[in-house]
Amino acid sequence: MLAFEKLLSLVSPTAALRRAARLRELGRDAEAFPLYAHAAKGGVAEAEHQVALCYFGGLGVPASRTEGARWLERAAEHGHVESQTLLAGLCVHGLVDIADDKGERGGRLFKSNESTGPDFDSALIWARRAAEAGSAKGQAELAYVLTRGPERLRDVEAAHALYKRSADAGCPEGCLGYALSLAERAVDEGRRQEVVEYMRRAALAELPTAIYLLAVLIEQGVGVAANPALAVELFRQAAEKGLPAAQARWGAALMTGYCVARDLDEAESWLRRAALAGDVEAAVRVGDLNARSGERPPNYAEAANWYRRAAETGHRVAARALGSLHLTGVGVAQDDEAAAHWLRIAADGGDLESQVDFASLVLQGAARADEGVTIATWFERAASAGDLVAAHNLGLWLAKGAGGERDEYGAAKWLRVAAAGIPSAQYLYARMLAEGRGENQDLETARALFARAADAGIVDAQVALAEMMLNGRGGDRDVIGAVRLFVRATARGHSGAMFALGAIYGGGHGIPEDRLIAHRWFREAAKLGNGNAQLMLARYLAEGVAGEPSPSEAIDWLQRAADQGVEAAQQELFLLNARQTQAAP
Repeated sequence: MLAFEKLLSLVSPTAALRRAARLRELGRDAEAFPLYAHAAKGGVAEAEHQVALCYFGGLGVPASRTEGARWLERAAEHGHVESQTLLAGLCVHGLVDIADDKGERGGRLFKSNESTGPDFDSALIWARRAAEAGSAKGQAELAYVLTRGPERLRDVEAAHALYKRSADAGCPEGCLGYALSLAERAVDEGRRQEVVEYMRRAALAELPTAIYLLAVLIEQGVGVAANPALAVELFRQAAEKGLPAAQARWGAALMTGYCVARDLDEAESWLRRAALAGDVEAAVRVGDLNARSGERPPNYAEAANWYRRAAETGHRVAARALGSLHLTGVGVAQDDEAAAHWLRIAADGGDLESQVDFASLVLQGAARADEGVTIATWFERAASAGDLVAAHNLGLWLAKGAGGERDEYGAAKWLRVAAAGIPSAQYLYARMLAEGRGENQDLETARALFARAADAGIVDAQVALAEMMLNGRGGDRDVIGAVRLFVRATARGHSGAMFALGAIYGGGHGIPEDRLIAHRWFREAAKLGNGNAQLMLARYLAEGVAGEPSPSEAIDWLQRAADQGVEAAQQELFLLNARQTQAAP
C-alpha cells in the first residue's frame, strides 16, 4: 500500500500533498519538500502555501523570503485564505515587495530579503479577501490596516466592528485589537473592565503584546484591582517571549527591586536585550547601571557607549550624561567640543541643567553659540528658578556683552542675586559697586562683599579688600590688616599682592620702611611678569637701593617692562642706555 501511495504521489498532486504532510509530521522535511513542490506545480493551493512556509522556515530547502513570498502569493491568488491572511501581515510589516518593475500589480517580483517598508495598499487587498472569506484572523488584519494605515485608507468605525467579529470568533489578534479599540472609547468602569477581559483573552493565547499591555493595566489598576506584583510577573513572561518593551520593564524592575528581588546583573542582561532591539530608555538605564558606583564598580567607558546609543536618537538625559563624561574625561577623552555637542542636544531638548552647562562652556570660550540671545535666555530661565550659578554666569555674560552690547545694569542685577551664595559673584559685584558700574557707587557694601569673598578664599578679593583697607576706602584705614591680606595672597602666587608689599615696604605707608624686603617682593612679582614690579625692580637695581647698583640687570628688567607697554619703562630704558653709553671708555 505504501509503495503504491508513493508511486501515486509522483502522478497525483493531491496524493503528493497527503504524503508530504505525513513526512512533515515525521520530521522528514527534506523528503517532504519535493512532494509539496510537485503538488504546488500542479496548482494545489494548500501545497503552494506549504511550499511558501518551507521557504520561509528553511524546512527541507534553503530559507528564502523572496521564494516564500512568491509561492504565498500564488496560493493567495488561488483563494487560499490562510495565505491571504499571512500575505497581508507580511505586507503590513514591509517584509515583501509585491509591485512589479513599473510599480503596478501584476508580474510581481520578490527581489529582496530586506524590509521595504509597509505596503498597506497590498495588505488591504489581501486582508479584505481573507475577511470576506470568513477568516477571523483576516478580519483582524483588515481592521489593523483600517486603523494604522495611511489616513486615506482609515475607517475606524469599520475597524472596530471587524475587531469585534474577529474577537467573538475567538481570534487572539482580534481580541487584542478590540481591546485597544475599546480602550479609546472606555469612558466608564464597565467599559474598562471589558477592555481588561478582551486583553486577558489575547494574553491567554500568549500574544506577547497582549501580556505586556495586560500587565500595564493591572499595574495601574485600570478596569481591575491594581496588583503590581502580578504586573511584574506578566512583564517577565512577555520579556521571555522577546518583546523589547517588556524586557525593558522587567529589567527596570530587577534594577530597582520593584516587586522582585534586586539583581543588577540580571537587570543589565534584560535591559541590554531591549536596548539592542531599539528601546532607547533601556539603553539609558544600561548606561546608568555602569555609571553608578555602589554594589558594582562603575564602568564609565561602557556607560558612555550606551549613553551614546541613546543620545544619537536625541534622548536629552543620555546626551547630558555623555556630555558630562566628556567634560570630566571620565570613561572617554576629555573633550570640550564633544561635551558642547552633546550638551547642546540636551539643551535644545529642554534640559535646564544642560542649557546652563552649555551656556557656561560658551562663556568660557570652549564652545560657540549660534545666538547670544538664546544663551542669555537659558541662563535667565535657570537664574529665575533660583540657580545662583546661572545668575552668576548671566551677570558675567551681560557684563562682557557676549551676546551683543554690554548691559552693566543687568549684570549688576544678576550678580547681586548670585552674591547671596557665590563667592566669585560677591567679588564681581563688589567691584561694580566700588567702581560705580551698573549701580551707584557704594564703597562700604563693596568692602563688606570683598571681605566675604576673601574669607571664602577668592584671592583677587583678598587683594581688593587689602587695597581698600590700605587706603581707608569704605571703612577705617588698616595697614597692618592689609599687609596680612597681601601676604595671604602671595602664597597663592598673586603678583599684584607682591607688588603691593614691595610698595608698602618701600616707604610712605605708615609702617617702617625696609628696602630689602621691598626689593625682594618687587623681584618676586617681576619674575611672575608684573610690569610695574619689573619697572620698580629695575629702578632699585639701577640706583643700588638694596645693594650694589647693577645697570645691566636693570636694563634687562626695563626692557621686559617696556615690552609689556609700561610707558615709564620705555623712557627710563632710553635714559639708562644713554648713560651707559656715555660712561663707556
